[in-house]
Amino acid sequence: MRRVPVQGRSVARVQRMLDACAELIDEVGYDGLSTTLLAERAGVAIGSVYQFFPDKRAIVQALTLRNVEAYLERLAERIPAGELAHWWDGVDGAIEEYIELHRSVPGFRTLHFGDVVDVHLIDPERDNNAVIADHLADLLIRFHNAPDSRELRFALTVSVEAADALIKLAFRRHPDGDAAVLAESKRLVRGYLQTFALT
Repeated sequence: MRRVPVQGRSVARVQRMLDACAELIDEVGYDGLSTTLLAERAGVAIGSVYQFFPDKRAIVQALTLRNVEAYLERLAERIPAGELAHWWDGVDGAIEEYIELHRSVPGFRTLHFGDVVDVHLIDPERDNNAVIADHLADLLIRFHNAPDSRELRFALTVSVEAADALIKLAFRRHPDGDAAVLAESKRLVRGYLQTFALT
């Protein structure tokens, strides 16, 4: 962002822009998005858009960051809150929250965690899925006695990549996510993590 909104009216205006961006991403895709379209949908002057964002890429990046923050907040609430029979059950919860974002958050099924724009959106050194996997590992280690090891983090990275690919497939096949593919994504990840835990 060119500048961070401070006053309430500016914060609300930026949120309207991000909401409009999410709607338009679903309707016209990233390539069809323009700052002019966004200004019209958000009900703001084009100058207001450029006051905060240099271009459409920056707007989409801000929207993606908002989605990432929402997902991490959901994980932080869900994983420590529940009693898990095994630490890998927490990964089921992470998958379910990811599926719910696809179903309920405008723009998410198109953007995911910024794949369309920048796979290093959250951290310049690690791709977005690696950041999610590390965050998930930290929660499972802290709250559910998962082993704090390089092997665990590698296994969770593999799990996040596998689940991400299958969930994208499920939503390409059906607007609400193909139920069979979603079930298979959980089964695949759970089976892999159980095997990892025994080695």
